[in-house]
Amino acid sequence: MRRAVLCILAVLCGAPTACRRRTPVDAALATQTLLVGNGAEPATLDPHLAVTYNDFNIVVALFEGLTAIDEATSLPVPAAAESWDVSPDRLTHTFRLRPGLLWSNGDPLTASDFVFSFQRILEPALAAEYASMLHVLRGARDYNEGRLADFSKVGVRADGPLALVLTLETPCPHLPAMLAHNAWFPVHPPSIRKFDALRRRDTPWTRPGNLVSNGPFSLAEWSPGRRLVVRKNPLHRDAPACRLENVVFLPNPDTAADERAFRAGQLHLTFDILPSHMDNWRRDHPLNLRADPFLETFYLAFNTTRPPLDNPLVRRALSLAIDRETIAEKILRGSRRPAVSLIPPGTAGYNLPDALKPPLCDFPAARELLAKAGYPDGRNFPKLDLKFNSDPLNALLFEAVQEMWRRELGVEISLTQLEYRAYIADMHRLDFDLLRSRWIGDFPDPSTFTNLFRSNDGNNCTGWRDAPYDALLRQAAAADGPERHRLLNAAEKRLLDEAPIAPIFFGARTHLIHTDVQNWVPSLLGVHRYQTLRLERSPEKHPRP
Repeated sequence: MRRAVLCILAVLCGAPTACRRRTPVDAALATQTLLVGNGAEPATLDPHLAVTYNDFNIVVALFEGLTAIDEATSLPVPAAAESWDVSPDRLTHTFRLRPGLLWSNGDPLTASDFVFSFQRILEPALAAEYASMLHVLRGARDYNEGRLADFSKVGVRADGPLALVLTLETPCPHLPAMLAHNAWFPVHPPSIRKFDALRRRDTPWTRPGNLVSNGPFSLAEWSPGRRLVVRKNPLHRDAPACRLENVVFLPNPDTAADERAFRAGQLHLTFDILPSHMDNWRRDHPLNLRADPFLETFYLAFNTTRPPLDNPLVRRALSLAIDRETIAEKILRGSRRPAVSLIPPGTAGYNLPDALKPPLCDFPAARELLAKAGYPDGRNFPKLDLKFNSDPLNALLFEAVQEMWRRELGVEISLTQLEYRAYIADMHRLDFDLLRSRWIGDFPDPSTFTNLFRSNDGNNCTGWRDAPYDALLRQAAAADGPERHRLLNAAEKRLLDEAPIAPIFFGARTHLIHTDVQNWVPSLLGVHRYQTLRLERSPEKHPRP
């Protein structure tokens, strides 16, 4: 009775939280601590070795490049560089750093640190998957592939402490957007030397107490499997404007468990949400549901080095026997669009003409191709294994694909769920037959997708090598306007004909957000600058636990 009276008094006095337990989200307001569901445990915090979206979410808080991407416009904006100039022939870009930039330990950050950092990611022994992004620099590819030993001949130099000069092989109009990617982030030279990390991957330089960074936050704690905490960096150039004091990243690959944590007031942001739960949130708590545009393609990767997947007829047959419309409507609840091409429509004005696209699904054509490859009705077709990271949505999706192939082609496959780190390791070792894959654009340009399948790209995890495709991309890199799009059309058509992948759907960034989070605007690349956010009590109600 006494508790009931106190609750009534609390409500009358305007204290609605007095009658329920105080949650981590409630406490976060006072400390300006953002609680983020980050999906899987990060594989690395090394900006030159990070390859997954889960890692990018954290690395962008710790490091900062010459430019950043504005979430609302997807355009590059000044970051460590305050301005830049381009020569009349479009081959030389000069970036002027902001005066007074500091590393998180107080060391000055200069143009020579960027030169050192670009050399590090291009070191052949480091084998950085994203090193090819820097191949736009003159001589960078030759250095990265061991044909050039003198780094001074690569197109990057410091012109004093505040000017960085980049010289390109061919014009690259989207270079400022590319520079916002973590492959171009600076690393602290004394730390890299101290831990012998110039050419070595597995060193402790990114652990708490060791990591020196230049971003708006610095690393405070990393308890693997539990949480990772970054704390506001008072030495960052924009520290006075940063309202958040801490960001806590909580790894949890279980999407449903992430949602339960959100309902219980343990998270401000979930990493994802199950499509089957979206209708309930739309109806009951629409302000908490986000379904934002996302520059992503979800696809099935074929290991083209293993028979029978070394035969493009087999790969095309399997791709045509995926009913994408059923997947989009019934499994994804209309939250994503079915895909038969690699590049999301409208990426920087680029589109693949419908006449060049395969059909969304064609079971008779798929059976005909499989028979032509020597497997009529699936006879004598070996049993293949499809690997994917543990996730309820992945399981539903590939169980559907498994049944489509069994029913329509007579092809049997097994399904293997892997812990995220094991999944990533198998992907890069090409230790799979079929693999669940996705690609999120690194910058808003179609080349962020087409370059992925170049023969020398560190992220090309299909084993596919195709000289005509590579040649078309080289020609496109030197072209502009309609001619560039024509060449990219030809390259994408070549990729779809050879079919090292089977596109399934284009992405959307679906997740839950607490109404206390302010300034979280849709981001086409899915990456947010945490220094632009703040926590502020909203009058809108959050779902009660």
